[in-house]
Amino acid sequence: MSGPEDSSTDADQSPSGALDVGEVRERIDALDLQLLTLLDTRAKLALRAGELKRSSGKAIHDPERESRVFERLERALAELPAAVFPKRSVRPVFREVISACLALEQPLSVAYLGPPGTFSHMAAKAAFGVAMRYVDTSTIAGVFDAVMRKEVTYGVVPIENSTEGGVTFTLDSLIESDVRIRQEIVIEVAHCLLSRSPELATVRKVFTHPQPLGQCRAWLNTNLPHAEIVLSSSTAAAARLAAEEPGSAAISSRLAAELHGLSILRADIQDKQHNATRFLVIGEQDAPRTGTDRTSIVFSAPHEQGALRRSLEIFDDAGINLSRIESRPAGKLWEYVFFVDLEGHRNDANVKQAIATLSERAAMLKVLGSYPRSAS
Repeated sequence: MSGPEDSSTDADQSPSGALDVGEVRERIDALDLQLLTLLDTRAKLALRAGELKRSSGKAIHDPERESRVFERLERALAELPAAVFPKRSVRPVFREVISACLALEQPLSVAYLGPPGTFSHMAAKAAFGVAMRYVDTSTIAGVFDAVMRKEVTYGVVPIENSTEGGVTFTLDSLIESDVRIRQEIVIEVAHCLLSRSPELATVRKVFTHPQPLGQCRAWLNTNLPHAEIVLSSSTAAAARLAAEEPGSAAISSRLAAELHGLSILRADIQDKQHNATRFLVIGEQDAPRTGTDRTSIVFSAPHEQGALRRSLEIFDDAGINLSRIESRPAGKLWEYVFFVDLEGHRNDANVKQAIATLSERAAMLKVLGSYPRSAS
């Protein structure tokens, strides 16, 4: 009877017979060297592409091309006969390849709400890879300020959570700044309870940012009803505080646990199983049309009966779907501005006409940017 060590696959076979483990590893080592040589060749071509783009005045970084590359590679994998490489790994692997080559073409910097280990940090890495220069700021306004001052190329900020809704600091900063939305990123947010304490029963205090607190409130009420809740400036700051104070814990990420040497007492403590946060990449310009775009605007309607309804009917009449609408106080008593996400690019004929019509009726209107819709 044969055991698991006697089984073989196509990768274990050659025309001359079966391969043993040592020979398989030798093949893998040889392929690794081939991959390294190909990566170096790709990097040299990327450098040449950067020189050509600079000489022609074109932008070095093209996020839309990156998306097309990912899609093309995923299709190519699906067409490979009997492919076993996981589709979900295509983007992470090639994102790092592109990130490393892009860093050779032109050093890019990205600001995010820090310190390191926050979900904003994770979103930034998901968008740009590890080879970028990352700058952490203490506030969302600091991210906007860094972009406006041209201290960084891009910024990454949270805009809404599937449980808690919109992030007011980001909404307010979008009104006040001159940046444009360039890209959106949606990441699954899995909150963990981190601590140096060995058991849940020893936790007397929990550090948390207000957003994850709202997403984990029911779990805390059930499992740590007597623990003191202390608000922190970020999930990473919460982890740092928990690392410093015995008998405390933090609601934060797995990355923060690694960075601060904390144990994960409980994982996935968010009240809703599917908990995602949408992040925006902000920059000096928005994105060119791709055909699967979203446009974000903010406007205020006259303070009179039916004004909001008439404003929204403009988009309905133009056949434009609105995917999100949210109100915020305008600064005057009982007056509001309205944030709207609509499907389409601001340069699409129907979107352009609808925005022009709304601008004639609205007390204020600002186009925040057009950008490709996230695949998530």
